Order: sequence, then structure tokens, then C-alpha cells
Amino acid sequence: MKSLLTHTYRRLAVASLVAAGALFGAPLALACGTGGYSYAGVASSSHAFGIGATVTPLAGFNVLSGHVAGWVGVGGPGQGVNGSDEWLQVGFSGFPGLPGNDLYYELALPGKQPTYHQLATNLPMGKAARIAVLEMHKHPNMWRVWLNGNAVSQPIYLAGSHGRWSPIATAESWDGGTAGACNGFLYRFHRVSIARVPGGGWHQLAGGYPISSSSTRLARHNSTGGSFLAAEGDLALRTLASFNP
Repeated sequence: MKSLLTHTYRRLAVASLVAAGALFGAPLALACGTGGYSYAGVASSSHAFGIGATVTPLAGFNVLSGHVAGWVGVGGPGQGVNGSDEWLQVGFSGFPGLPGNDLYYELALPGKQPTYHQLATNLPMGKAARIAVLEMHKHPNMWRVWLNGNAVSQPIYLAGSHGRWSPIATAESWDGGTAGACNGFLYRFHRVSIARVPGGGWHQLAGGYPISSSSTRLARHNSTGGSFLAAEGDLALRTLASFNP
């Protein structure tokens, strides 16, 4: 899912850092994924009314250009009414030249540009958060974003979403349009759960479909989607061996 404000970064200072990295920082290599995007995660095999997970950014980050993110969400490109783009996601994001992680949610509505909403900034590696998007009880097509058990968004109307979408939990990287070396990330997803009914009815995401790219690795615990590690980049892949999902 093309995310994070469609390449618009945290304030103009961050945009300048990205541009500098594109010109001077990253050695040329094979482009990552499709269009510079790469993924490692799990998609639900059934429709649901929300998704949540405890996500932790772990050591192994090396964001050369563009961004990395670890998020849960619903919808996607072409999944809105009449094939429009419509989605809601919440998670961690990381950018070049910034040592910490941000927490954000992103909203894409039909016919509009995606919007990036910052929830927290400069969080250290190893800091976990319980994140979720959930359709509201008795309010079809109305959703909210949740962080550590608290609603952190107003009700959000997602047209035609009720009972139609299969949630996703994934890590993501974009190379900044440089066709350069892959970014590095390592995210831990724990207790990934989907909502069976609007407002709750949480159950562990078992099975599901793996999401991967040629440059990423997904390590799942006991072959289920309930916990997994998502990695990209040499440092992250070496670090991966030191952790259990």
C-alpha cells in the first residue's frame, strides 16, 4: 500500500534530508520491490472489522532514503467505492537522519490525497505500542484509530467498508524514488488479532497470507500470523537470528 502521505515527509526539514540522501548517501543497487516499495507481513484470509497488534521497532534500522514503517490497516488502492483508493492504517514510521521512530496514522479517502497524522515522535528503538483500527459498534462504515487502548482519532467514515475488507499487518519500505540500496528495518509484530464484529470480538490472526518481497524476510511463530518478525537489509537480517517472534 503506497503510504506515508505519498512521499510527503515530516516537515520541510525532513524533505531536505531525504533529498540529500538521494543525491549523496545511498550507493546504487538493484531497486527494492516494485516501484521502490517492499513489504513483509501477513494479510487476513477473511474479511474482518478491525485489526490490532503490539508492534516493536528493533535494532537493525538503516533508513538510507524514503521511509520505513510497521503498521496494521484496512482497505488499499482500488478497494474503495467504484475502485477508488481508500484505506486506514496506524503504525510506526522511520525516516533518514532521524534517530527515533514516529507513531502515526494515515487516512486515504476516495478522490483525495492521503493524509498523515502524527501521534508521537522520536520514540526509541525497542519501544512497543499496541495499535489498532476498528469499525465502531452499531455504526457501519465508521472507524477509529486506537493506541495503547485509547481512541486517538475522531470517528472516520470509510464509504462501503462494512464487511468488505481483509486486514493487513505488515512492514513497509520505500527507497525514496532513488532506485538505490534497500532500507533496513526489523519490526516485531506480537498478538496480531482481528475483530470478528464491529467494536471488538477479537481473535488471533491464524494462518492468513504471507506478504513478502525479494529483499525482505518474514519469520512467523509456529506458522501462524499471531506473532512474526519482519526484516530487510543486511544488518536487520543478521540481527533477526538473535530474536524469537
